[in-house]
Amino acid sequence: MNNLIDSIILGLIQGLTEFLPVSSSGHLELAKAILGDTRVPEESLLFTVVLHFATALSTIVVFRKDILSLIKGALTFKWNSDLQFIAKIALSMIPAVIIGLFFESELEKLFGGQIILVGFMLIVTGLLLYLADKAKNTGKNVSFGNAIIIGLSQAIAMLPGISRSGATISTSVLLGNDKTKAARFSFLMVVPLILGKIAKDIMGGELSFHSDNITGLTIGFITAFIAGLFACTWMITLVKKSKLSYFAIYCFIVGVLAITIPLIF
Repeated sequence: MNNLIDSIILGLIQGLTEFLPVSSSGHLELAKAILGDTRVPEESLLFTVVLHFATALSTIVVFRKDILSLIKGALTFKWNSDLQFIAKIALSMIPAVIIGLFFESELEKLFGGQIILVGFMLIVTGLLLYLADKAKNTGKNVSFGNAIIIGLSQAIAMLPGISRSGATISTSVLLGNDKTKAARFSFLMVVPLILGKIAKDIMGGELSFHSDNITGLTIGFITAFIAGLFACTWMITLVKKSKLSYFAIYCFIVGVLAITIPLIF
């Protein structure tokens, strides 16, 4: 990306909206439409991959103690709570992996200027957040059955405009799970998927790198990483305090604007 300001803006959007329940993919599509994304697809893909890696890294940093604890527990090779949690994460990944492997080309057609679709999906996200915010908090852990259902919501959230964190946290809470535990599960379950998608793109030879893009990529990465650290930590607090309705209102407003503005102009 030639414009460093655009790199900062898109980095902020990715870093904040990856964790805040307002759809990072939807907002990146809206931002690209507003900024005028004229880059070739390969360059755009590289920038997207870099931003996603930044947010995955910020998740790892925020949950570093949890991740180390899970690894240590799993290395005992006993069917303890740590190994069970990892197994639940693995189960939750299955629907998104299936779609990513077999329906990637169909999914990509929904990106790239589908602003009205983004608008409708943001309204769906807002409805999910509103319902989840009204649910009572519990001490319940995510079960294996819950993990599969939450994984299905994560797969649906691959649509632009459906917030991944919003869909998975809302689904988990509506299933009766503790809100803080739902947020923890939601953020940890996406890390393997992001890293796997990045590895697939790299090995597939679909990325195009030019040395003159290094500054923009670096700025975008740093911005997304710092914004991600802030948003991830903040989101955990917001879920615990039942503040999702504010994001529901935001999604409703942006969704309506995304639908009406293209129709008017």
